[in-house]
Amino acid sequence: MELHTISEVTRKYQLSTRTLRYYEQIGLLRSSKKEGYAYRTYDKGSLRILEQILILRKLRIPLRDIQSILQNEESRVAAAIFQKKIKELSDEITAMASVKTILEQFAISLNKNTDVEIGPELLADESIRKIIEALPASRSNLKEHTLMNNGNKVEYHGHQLNDVRIIYVPPSSVASIHVVSGSPEYDTEVELRQLMISTDLASKKPDLRHYGFNHPTGVQPDGTDHGYERWVTIPDDMEVQKPFVKKFFPGGLYAAHMIPMGNFEEWHWLAEWVEQSSEYEPNWGDPECMHGSMEEHLNYLNQYQLSVEDMNEGLQLDLLLPIKSKGKDE
Repeated sequence: MELHTISEVTRKYQLSTRTLRYYEQIGLLRSSKKEGYAYRTYDKGSLRILEQILILRKLRIPLRDIQSILQNEESRVAAAIFQKKIKELSDEITAMASVKTILEQFAISLNKNTDVEIGPELLADESIRKIIEALPASRSNLKEHTLMNNGNKVEYHGHQLNDVRIIYVPPSSVASIHVVSGSPEYDTEVELRQLMISTDLASKKPDLRHYGFNHPTGVQPDGTDHGYERWVTIPDDMEVQKPFVKKFFPGGLYAAHMIPMGNFEEWHWLAEWVEQSSEYEPNWGDPECMHGSMEEHLNYLNQYQLSVEDMNEGLQLDLLLPIKSKGKDE
């Protein structure tokens, strides 16, 4: 039986080791360790499952639904999930068609009446206003500035990033927990939740933020040197107990891109976006710590009370890549 190491699999399918480990963590994929073989490996059956996962991800099926499809032999389960996705896509297509129609009407009106005041006149038609109000909010309607110009869009394996935001992350004191193990993401999350509860940190720091990053990123083919570090922002005068360490995070400028939990391959897309930007370039940090890149766990203040398993359902992350203006020395 032909076996493949994790490094061979990541190269073949253009995935990160983090993505593969996450698929294993949530039970989507299995690796094995053959007696007398040094590394974790994936057999033909595992690769076939991985290929199915990747196909379903390209069809925009959420990981939770992929899990249901792969763990159920009944075709009706997959059919129901596909019908639900078809309904979502149909609604999205309908909304986009409405947007297109309204914009066409605006364009025609403006071309005919070049002296029309844009604001009041364009929105005077009550029927059009009702259609606009019924449309779902745009996913690009974000607090931070969204760079949408064509020169800064990146196409990567058929994907295009047009929601990258440039944000400033403020300096702060953080409680840091670092673990190197077979499941460091899980181990550090358990410790962090205990800290949150025991210190009532949510009340002391209602604006807290939670970051995480690989440390080290790993060099062994089977990922045995894999580590993960988490930070949670704390009041400057707060002290922490082991296994936590108090650190100071200087903050800085970052390119941010939001993903649902598990879409770690999009790190590649964000990196290429920055590399091709006409305004910014990477401001790389410690190579042992993802070169200064981080994952911010969004809405953590409301999520930490859930179980680790429930927390991952529907969790969103901001991928944060350190940047600087082109030509500016730090």
